[in-house]
Amino acid sequence: MDKNQIVEQTSVSQVRKVVQAVVEVLREPPAADISPSVAANSFEADSLRAEMIAVGRKLWQRQYVDGNGGNISARLGSKYVLCTPTMMSKGDLVPADICLSDLDGNILAGDRMRTSEILLHLEIYKANPLARAVLHCHPPHATAFAMTGSAPPNGYLAEYEFFIGIAAVAPYETPGTQAFAETVLPFVQDHNAILLANHGAVFWSDTVTHAEWLAEVLDTYCRNWVIARQIGRPLQAISDDKIVELMALKRRMGLPDPRLGRVQVATQEGTVNEGEIERLVERVVARLEDRG
Repeated sequence: MDKNQIVEQTSVSQVRKVVQAVVEVLREPPAADISPSVAANSFEADSLRAEMIAVGRKLWQRQYVDGNGGNISARLGSKYVLCTPTMMSKGDLVPADICLSDLDGNILAGDRMRTSEILLHLEIYKANPLARAVLHCHPPHATAFAMTGSAPPNGYLAEYEFFIGIAAVAPYETPGTQAFAETVLPFVQDHNAILLANHGAVFWSDTVTHAEWLAEVLDTYCRNWVIARQIGRPLQAISDDKIVELMALKRRMGLPDPRLGRVQVATQEGTVNEGEIERLVERVVARLEDRG
């Protein structure tokens, strides 16, 4: 083994040790004794509130919510959830309106009462650790499908297949009840968009903004489907082999779809396997070599 090979192996070994050390730090669970007041006044909470307010205005401007309808929430650490209040337009929110709740729906900080549909959000968070934000709204074209108890057909628009794929339809229950919240449980692992029969739709994602994007994708597809049917010519479906290609892309991106089989979720937040560590090492070494 020549000198260059020895130096290269030493560098890779050193990088691997650093990456593994960082991963071990990330694996450490967050402090469980953070008080509600500290969590509510953290920089992360401020950032999430700003994002929730911005998304609330987008929902109102796009007419995805009316009156005081719709609700938005975001996970804050492992113990808390920030959520919009009840009886308030999503176009009028300010930071003081956002409530802090625990995973049982108890308000821990904030001057307003939480949304009555927080139970729906909490069931999604408890069932799927990948969900870091939940958004419920009433986009008109998607809600029209929900009023029929059906989802739009698949196979006709690449963006819809990629970002959503198949929208589930949860049966009707009285909004705000525990029974209503539990209607989504059969679907929350394999679907990031769930139509709520005779009600609206709910979406989960890694951020509030991304959850809002899903609402836009679903409603746009429902609108396009209705318009296309009015043209009077047969719709051209995407071929099966191209759908397979889209599914491969979805798998690589970690997007849920029942056609991919059940989503594999981590049993502990922040878990990184050995393969991921090796990929991190390779990327760091490649960047060091480029700088050299």
